[in-house]
Amino acid sequence: MTNLIVDIVKKRRGVILDDELIRALKKELGAEPSEAELNEALLVLEINGLVHVSQITKTKRRIEVITEAETFLAVDED
Repeated sequence: MTNLIVDIVKKRRGVILDDELIRALKKELGAEPSEAELNEALLVLEINGLVHVSQITKTKRRIEVITEAETFLAVDED
């Protein structure tokens, strides 16, 4: 599922909201992924430095693909 997520986000110019991602995954997979499955896949992608997930509101997240030119610092990295 991680490869599929990266492909979907890249098709959307590298940025997507989580609700749009869920709809796209449902269309590709034929079934909606559970919240736990989605969170696990996004966590793996973020740990591997492939995507960055940021909280917009309490219930909305912004997922963007990290390109070669971009870097994100972890907490306490200055």
